[in-house]
Amino acid sequence: MKTREHIIHLTTLFAGAQMLVPLSGFSVTEAPAKKPNIVIIMIDDLGWKDLHCYGNPKLDTPALDQLAAEGMLFTNGYSAAPVSTPTRAAMMTGQSPARLHITNHAPGNPDGFALKGSSLQEAENIRHLPLDAITIAERLSEAGYATAHIGKWHLSYTARGEGIKEEDLRPEKQGFDINIGGYSAGGPRSYFSPYNNPALPDGKDGEYLPERLADEAIAFIRNHRDVPFFLNWWPFSVHFPLQAREETIKKYRERGGLKDPVYAAMIEDMDASIGRFLKALDEAGLRDNTLVIFTSDNGGYNGDNLPLRGMKGMLYEGGIRVPWIVRWPGKVKPGTTNSTPIISMDCYPTLLEIAGLPPTPNHPLDGKSLLPLLTQSGGFKRDAIYFHYPNYAFHKMNRLASAIREGDYKLIKNYDDGSLELYDLKSDIGEENNLVTKLPELTKHLEEKLNRWLTESNAKLPVNSKEKQ
Repeated sequence: MKTREHIIHLTTLFAGAQMLVPLSGFSVTEAPAKKPNIVIIMIDDLGWKDLHCYGNPKLDTPALDQLAAEGMLFTNGYSAAPVSTPTRAAMMTGQSPARLHITNHAPGNPDGFALKGSSLQEAENIRHLPLDAITIAERLSEAGYATAHIGKWHLSYTARGEGIKEEDLRPEKQGFDINIGGYSAGGPRSYFSPYNNPALPDGKDGEYLPERLADEAIAFIRNHRDVPFFLNWWPFSVHFPLQAREETIKKYRERGGLKDPVYAAMIEDMDASIGRFLKALDEAGLRDNTLVIFTSDNGGYNGDNLPLRGMKGMLYEGGIRVPWIVRWPGKVKPGTTNSTPIISMDCYPTLLEIAGLPPTPNHPLDGKSLLPLLTQSGGFKRDAIYFHYPNYAFHKMNRLASAIREGDYKLIKNYDDGSLELYDLKSDIGEENNLVTKLPELTKHLEEKLNRWLTESNAKLPVNSKEKQ
């Protein structure tokens, strides 16, 4: 296996060779334009319908509504997985959870690999992002970007006997110059200081975590306004524990008609912290040269996902369809809506192209650059998107499964009994009508295609212990 340093050296040589090629219309006396700044905001457990701009009139999210009005809102945006860790790994590498063998939230279920009374065992699963993975932060560093990770990481879990310390797998070891708050935990111990987070010093008692992380994000962009920067801001919100400002909770209790007023308050408080950051970006004169991507790591768990079926931890739409908003002044036309299916792995190749970087050698990608969609220049063609969740979520209410979406059709393959489910998402977004018996040829086509992808990805599959004997 090549070392990380060797791989990065190869990409540097490749990039250097490209620079020797004369560019038409470019004057050697011309100062090169500053590379665009990049901000990724990935919320935790935010469902597809958990924003006002996604059609939820019960929630107030003015900052994100404005971001959508100033950019492009995707109606068919997906997370790479229905749980946190694999999606985060996919964002960092551009590779699918199936290829990475990082398919479940870390550390997974503490009481074994099978449900009680079941012979179906979970697939083998890596619980942290290996150091030899080439992250987007490492690649952007090559291009002169200052890099910072702020918030949840959840990619550094280690168990006894694994031979590596958790702190050696944190963001600062994966290409980030700065790490504020990122370690192995999937959620904060508290949203109010003291946080008891080994990567985040406590603030004064009662300090609110979303505000604190916004402060840190604002400080980073102000301190790096003269160089291109990559800010990977992954707030812990809106993951458990459900905690928000009391005045915001009171507002939603009085409003009524909500599944959980505290969860609604968390969303508004999250939105307010993002709004404050976006205002600071404007005040620093950075808006016009900054790409902002907003998304979620998986579908909702605490809110109401209707009309979608299912929730976090499931391969139904409620577990994997998430908000996606992109703003890039001068590049992305304001107020546009896009229905093209996109997925977490698309971030990596998109950011490489934006930064003018060549592909990472010996690093197969499972995503596509979104630039043709963002700039509406045409040329974006997608065959299908795939999902692989051969593990039990923390709630154990899911079936071990894989899925494919091609066009408007989605096929789910269940591993407990080998059954298939086929849905037309255009006419049946709630996945109520299984079309397997009505469309047998399409079912066969999609199953064969899904099986080929699993083989090509070297995906780990669940094992039936009875068949194994």
